[in-house]
Amino acid sequence: MEYKHEEDNMRLPLPENNENEMFAIVDQVLGGSRMNVNCEDGKSRMARIPGRKKRRMGRIKMGDLLIVSPWEIQDEKADILYRYKRNQVRFLSNRKMLLERVDVFRR
Repeated sequence: MEYKHEEDNMRLPLPENNENEMFAIVDQVLGGSRMNVNCEDGKSRMARIPGRKKRRMGRIKMGDLLIVSPWEIQDEKADILYRYKRNQVRFLSNRKMLLERVDVFRR
């Protein structure tokens, strides 16, 4: 994950394409730190919060924007790396840093 510095002093992690990371939107929360997500590549995956990040991640709800990393062995599963807060999502949307497929937050 790479932190970019913008002119508004907003530092946000962005997905790194060379490490197979991408944006995703939570479609359904299944419980037990698992959820279905729609990724920016058009696939629906079952994502999980790894054990080391469960406490830091906070509560994830439907419609949240995430950074996920698909598994190399099973492409239909992914790990959740980061959850964006609402003001961070608005910042990314205003700067047009989100693809249209995952930018459900546009006005």
